[in-house]
Amino acid sequence: MIKVGVCGKPSSGKSTFFSAATMVDVPRAAYPFTTIEPNVGMAAVSRRCACQDIPEIRGKCRPRNSRCVNGTRIIPIQLVDVAGLVPGAHLGKGMGNEFLSDLIDAEALVHVVDLSGTTNEKGEPAEGYDPGNDIEWLQDEIDYWIKGILDRNWKNIERKAKTRPLWECVFEQVSGLRIDPEKVKGIVESGFSDTLDLARRIREANKPIVLAGNKIDLPSAKENYERLKKEYDIIPVSAEAELALRKAEKAGLIRYYGNDFEILKNLSPAQEKALQAIRENVLEPYGSTGVQEVLNRTVFQVLGYIVVYPVEDERRYSDKNGNVLPDAVLMKKGSTVIHLAEKVHSYLARGFIAAVDCRTKRKIGRDHVLSDSDIISIKARS
Repeated sequence: MIKVGVCGKPSSGKSTFFSAATMVDVPRAAYPFTTIEPNVGMAAVSRRCACQDIPEIRGKCRPRNSRCVNGTRIIPIQLVDVAGLVPGAHLGKGMGNEFLSDLIDAEALVHVVDLSGTTNEKGEPAEGYDPGNDIEWLQDEIDYWIKGILDRNWKNIERKAKTRPLWECVFEQVSGLRIDPEKVKGIVESGFSDTLDLARRIREANKPIVLAGNKIDLPSAKENYERLKKEYDIIPVSAEAELALRKAEKAGLIRYYGNDFEILKNLSPAQEKALQAIRENVLEPYGSTGVQEVLNRTVFQVLGYIVVYPVEDERRYSDKNGNVLPDAVLMKKGSTVIHLAEKVHSYLARGFIAAVDCRTKRKIGRDHVLSDSDIISIKARS
C-alpha cells in the first residue's frame, strides 16, 4: 500500500492535517513535540470511478477494497504523522533522529507549512515569521541526513567501486530508504559535484515533497500564500476546517460535499457561525479545504499512479460473485498487464495466458501498458 509521510515543524498543524485526513484522533496542542511516536492511519485518494463511463453499470459498483460514492472512487492509502522537525534534526536535535527514521518507508512527503507566520522554526509562538524559511530548511535537513549516510560510508563505496559500477555501490548504502535503483543509477551516471549534490538529487527523485500551506483561513496566512505561491507550488489548506467539517458530518449535522456543505439539523448559533466562517474564509475563496487536493496531487501527479480495475467477467465487469468493479488498484504509470497480475495475485502471474481490455473487448498481452481507468480481465491457468 502507498505510504505518505506527513511532516513539518512542531505546531505547524501537521497532526491536525493527519486527523482530518484519517479521522484518527491524535494529540494536538500549541506546543512543540506533541507527536512523539509516529501516528499511522488510513486516508484515501479520490478519482472519478470507471463505472461512470459505462451506462449499464453506472451507480452499480459493489467495491471490496475501496468505496464508490456518487461516482467517485475512494481508494485507501496509508499516512504516517511523524515527530516535528526542527533545524539541526540531521544532527539529532529535537526529535530529528526519530523523524528521519520514520520517513524511510514513505514514497512521498507532505510538508505542512504554517502559513500564518505565528510560529518560528522551532514551533514557538512568534510574530511575522516568514514561512518560506521552513520550506527551505526542511528540505535541507533531509538532504543533509542522506548526505550523512553517504559520507559515513564513502570510503567503502569508493573501495567497492573499483570492481563494480559506482551507482550500485551508492545504491547499497541508501537502499533502505525505499529508493528506486534505476533512479539512483541515472543520477550517479549523470555526474554530481559532491555528496550533498548527490543527496539532494536522490531526495528530489525518491522522496518528493508536496507543500500544504496550512492555516489559510487566517489573514496573515492569506498574505503569505499570495507571496509564496509565486515561488513555490504550494496548496492552500485549512486542516482545522476539514476536521471540523468531517466531525460535523460524522455527527449527522451536515452533509459534506468537499467543496460545500448542507445543514441537516438545527444548530446552535455558535455552530452556525463557525460553519459559515469556514464557508466564507475557506470553501468559497479556495474551492475546498485543500486536504483532499494535497493527497490526490501527491499520489496521482507527483508519484504518478493510475487506477486500474481488475475483474474476472469482462462482460459484466465483475468478479465471479457478480460484484461490479470490486477492486480499484493503484499502479505506477508505465505498468503492464503482468505487473497488475503480480499485484492482484501471484498465481495470475505464474499461470498468465492472456488478458482482455473490458472496454474494447480486445485481447491484450502481458506487456500491454496500462492506462488510467482501465478495466482488465486476466486469464490464467488454474
